[in-house]
Amino acid sequence: MALPDTEHLLLRRDGGVLHITLNRPAARNAMSLTMVSELQRSFDAVADDPTLRAVVLRGAGGHFCAGGDIKDMATARAQAAAGDADAYLRFNRQFGAMLEQANALPAVLICVLEGAVLGGGFGLACIADVALAADDARFGLPETSLGILPAQIAPFVVQRVGLTQARRLALTGARFDGRKAAHWGLVHEVATAAELDTLLTETLDALRHCAPAANRATKALLLKTLVQPLDQVLDQAAADFAAAVTGDEGAEGTLAFIQKRAPRWAEEI
Repeated sequence: MALPDTEHLLLRRDGGVLHITLNRPAARNAMSLTMVSELQRSFDAVADDPTLRAVVLRGAGGHFCAGGDIKDMATARAQAAAGDADAYLRFNRQFGAMLEQANALPAVLICVLEGAVLGGGFGLACIADVALAADDARFGLPETSLGILPAQIAPFVVQRVGLTQARRLALTGARFDGRKAAHWGLVHEVATAAELDTLLTETLDALRHCAPAANRATKALLLKTLVQPLDQVLDQAAADFAAAVTGDEGAEGTLAFIQKRAPRWAEEI
């Protein structure tokens, strides 16, 4: 697997884990179009890699992501003023396409959230399979206070916290910390900033014990529940179950259980 060259991301592969760090600390890792494009290319590079078990996404300099880059908005404004009627549409929709891509990653997506988790950063938090937050992280949807919409992240916020809570957060621009984010179901675990790395290590250790192919199939099945009729989901689930039971992982899992040992995949992350 060849990782792309990047300007605004730090990429590091460690066995079955790809660490992606948003790296614009002077801008609190505001999401530029360059960063969006680099994330898309990074996700493309690993989407079909069966040896990749997790992607860890975090930010440099004590912040996750403070939202969209105002400079890119100014560029889109200039393009629109020059007669490009679709400039704002392309600018906004590219971020949503990246969220769709990240949401559908076969590997487990773990977001480590600290400092600013605003706007687009909030959207990324909403598509994490596992979201770990610092207790003093600051979450919010400030878009309407700026006269714009949380357009591309809105569906993912609704899926994460429900329509009732999403309406309140989006329509008031409320700010809240990591503990409230956990209470509302936006994140799964909360720790002090100093304890986040330990929490990440524990999460990756738990992931070691889950079979890679079974995890990928389970994630795909869970996502299908949002878009397919129940009978189709259950038919596919039965087929996937049969394939798993008769496959290499099913045989190894059964044998490991009988022999009272860890399955071989537990040593491969």
